Amino acid sequence: MANHKSALKRIRRNEKRRVNNRYYAKTTRNAIRRLRDMSDAKEAGTQLPSIVAMIDRLAKRNIIHNNKAANLKSKLTRHVNKLASA
Repeated sequence: MANHKSALKRIRRNEKRRVNNRYYAKTTRNAIRRLRDMSDAKEAGTQLPSIVAMIDRLAKRNIIHNNKAANLKSKLTRHVNKLASA
């Protein structure tokens, strides 16, 4: 158990940040899932920039790795482009 006030504060802060990070990551994963299930090219095209921004925010906060963010953005963009051409 923690012996110092600063250590107790660190534990409280870590838990709060862990919960927030999980919330942001789960929200982004759900948005990605909805985008992948879309079949309407126009709606998918309007949703893509906001989802890319969410992914960038996760990468900036080190919740996901930069390469994972790049891979996700690439695959989603390819999906939306495929919908538009079909």
